[in-house]
Amino acid sequence: MGDFACQRPVSARLRRGGARIGLRTKKGLDGEMTMLWEVEIEPAAGQVDREGRRVLQECRVLGAASVSDVRAARSFLIQGELDADSVQRVAETLLADTIVETFRVHRLDTAGNAQSGGGRLLNVLYKPGVTDNVAHSTQKAMSGLGFDAQAVRTCRKYWLNESAADADVARIAEKILANDAIEQVVPGSLHLDNLGIGSEYQFELATVPLRTMSDEELERLSTEGQLYLNLSEMQTIQRHFRELDRDPTDVELETVAQTWSEHCSHKTLGGRVRYHDGKSERLFDNMLKETIFAATVKIREDLGDDDWCVSVFKDNAGIVTFDDQQHVCFKGEHRYRRCDSRSAGDGSGGEADLQHRRLLFCPAGYFVR
Repeated sequence: MGDFACQRPVSARLRRGGARIGLRTKKGLDGEMTMLWEVEIEPAAGQVDREGRRVLQECRVLGAASVSDVRAARSFLIQGELDADSVQRVAETLLADTIVETFRVHRLDTAGNAQSGGGRLLNVLYKPGVTDNVAHSTQKAMSGLGFDAQAVRTCRKYWLNESAADADVARIAEKILANDAIEQVVPGSLHLDNLGIGSEYQFELATVPLRTMSDEELERLSTEGQLYLNLSEMQTIQRHFRELDRDPTDVELETVAQTWSEHCSHKTLGGRVRYHDGKSERLFDNMLKETIFAATVKIREDLGDDDWCVSVFKDNAGIVTFDDQQHVCFKGEHRYRRCDSRSAGDGSGGEADLQHRRLLFCPAGYFVR
């Protein structure tokens, strides 16, 4: 699986001052250097800064008492053979609603790139590899208008009062401003050389020496490789590849882990479960079929001709009668929070232990005719 590394938490990455998040320069096809521009967009004078108010309110809920003022803006980072007048026209015609918004255009790849306004600035951008749909749409729209944009990225910007404590700034960056799984927080003015990130991918076949691993090594591989399979499952995969007389590639192992995940295969709902609440214990061979499914079938049988279920357990959602003209389509997403589990490897026969497991069910409903 190669080396496994994790991102440092947001709090460890936050520092005062500017930050460089690009390292390369790039030339256009005609040999001219491309330019990097930022278009900052914020509410016009007299308009409510709703995003700033939202963040400030959440700061109060979080207990970040030193944060007393928040100003928010959105921005577009644009790379291309574009002069200032071209970027100005793009901002006016495509990016900003000039009735209720104001914008500022400035270069990112020059020493004159100074942040607008006072206070502590935090920039929130997508991490490398994360799809930026708004940026893609903007680049396509610019091309349709005749503007040569080689790359576009979006950014959210937040100015906090200068007296905000470092600890509070780090907390709100991690808890309020950014989703650390897909976003990064860059403090201070942006200093970019290029919006392109990374390098051309070169395929390299990687084989995981799974067949010779000990139980301890299997568990470490599952954790560090983010496979999130238990020991029994890892042993089952190991036996399979021993029977094939070869080791899996990293892609094969990732595919098995994803397919066998709780999200994809519903191992708990469709598996054998030993449930106990401290007073009694019950064994389910298939928890879903013996509880929700069985109860639904019994109710429909009892209702007979008055059955209001139109389609249940047939696809990815259920449909029930609402009135004579309309049905309602319901879909639910479940999420587990595991605190304790047992597997065949510890003598429990492979049943999942639900004593400390929480099921979160998030329904959504739609009317259909």
